[in-house]
Amino acid sequence: MTIEKQISGLCKLSDFIKAFLEKKPENYDEIDEECYSVLRKSEIENSWFTIENQKFALKQWANLLTEENLKKWLSHYQIAKIPKKVGLILAGNIPMVGFHDVISVVLSGNIPMIKLSSKDKRMIPYLLEKWNEFSAGNVRYELTERLANFDAVIATGSNNTARYLEYYFKDHLSVIRKNRTSIAVFKGDETDGQLQLLAEDIFRYFGLGCRNVTRIFIPEDFKIDRLFENFLNFKEIINHHSYANNYEYNRAIYLLNQEKFWDNNFVMLKEDEQLFSPLSVINFSRYSSLDAVKDFIATNEENIQAIVADPALGLNSINFGEAQNPGLDTYADHLDTMRFLEVV
Repeated sequence: MTIEKQISGLCKLSDFIKAFLEKKPENYDEIDEECYSVLRKSEIENSWFTIENQKFALKQWANLLTEENLKKWLSHYQIAKIPKKVGLILAGNIPMVGFHDVISVVLSGNIPMIKLSSKDKRMIPYLLEKWNEFSAGNVRYELTERLANFDAVIATGSNNTARYLEYYFKDHLSVIRKNRTSIAVFKGDETDGQLQLLAEDIFRYFGLGCRNVTRIFIPEDFKIDRLFENFLNFKEIINHHSYANNYEYNRAIYLLNQEKFWDNNFVMLKEDEQLFSPLSVINFSRYSSLDAVKDFIATNEENIQAIVADPALGLNSINFGEAQNPGLDTYADHLDTMRFLEVV
């Protein structure tokens, strides 16, 4: 069956990625050099896509794409008997962020018509080519600059872009995603190890993803110095010129406006009630009642992608360090893509 060949192909793709990541550049063969060339070109075209972060994203995908994971995920859904064409407008804020949509459409029995982001136009086509090769030509997809003759659409963009997309696709079956971000909530007795894991949730991909933490809730007696102490593993982030430009700009604005903030020379902490924070800034607020935090979450539910917290707080959260490791059944905007594809 086609689906079995596609699953087998993804497992082989996982093995291919793992083998590449395990090698040192001096041991690359011709195929490894080809893969590395894709990474390098992506970094040249989009400086946010460092080779380190691209390799991190590849590693997460390689760990996910096992036969057990894939079959368990797909067992909850009906596979289409008659394939439909599903337009995909992919985001490009972090490496390969649109790959989940792509594999969802293919494995649902449909055909993705893919409009790549100009910021992420190398790796997804490369992975699709390899997947198709490992699946004996059983992966159907189209790369396009303009969507036409499709049966449904899944699009991701900013809040402003989403308004345009909602109007443009108003007569089509669609999923239109908007801006989201993530938060962390402290009990107050977090260990240094947990705070170091939180740094991964904050700084990975420079904080550009919807699963990056931009707002922290801390108890009233929590010492914020502990945050800076445990963020030091990411101090080299300031050497990235685009990140440094954001840091210097936001710092200058705060100084000019005489706003209070805490600074450790690569990230700023600001006591602010806003959910979204500027790049290089983490908003925080102190709470005396967890109910107030729950009220904030309920009010801002449509803008929150993930909550990082100790499970004991009962916030439907994920553990520290897990924000950038979503499962196959973790969907953007909490909208089940596979369930949507069942009714296309």
